[in-house]
Amino acid sequence: MTRTRIFLAAMIALASAANPAAADSYPVSGRWTYADASASGPAPDCRKPTMEFRGAQRLDSGSGVPAYRNVRVEQSSATLFRVVDEFFNVQARGRVSYTLRIRDKDHLQIDYDRGGKSVALRRCG
Repeated sequence: MTRTRIFLAAMIALASAANPAAADSYPVSGRWTYADASASGPAPDCRKPTMEFRGAQRLDSGSGVPAYRNVRVEQSSATLFRVVDEFFNVQARGRVSYTLRIRDKDHLQIDYDRGGKSVALRRCG
């Protein structure tokens, strides 16, 4: 009986590790540029640095961490989202939280909780 319980507990733990909780998807997708972020419409030339949203992954060539995985997205209003991402590189592992505001179909603003930094982005055309 005890062996069966140990075996069952081990199988449950193994199944849990193999299937981690699914991350949320971002409320936007595609490539966005930091360059000339306040200009109207999408950017005709999407030069670096850029940020790309792909499902639950965010790639960022404009920061010290090139890749993030989304942990949670909570919608506050039609255009305002609270987001938590995690990152891992060879030197560090951590989480970053921020507010993502969709200004219009071609413009975003990210306000990071730590440090008070804001980033404006423009959709790549």
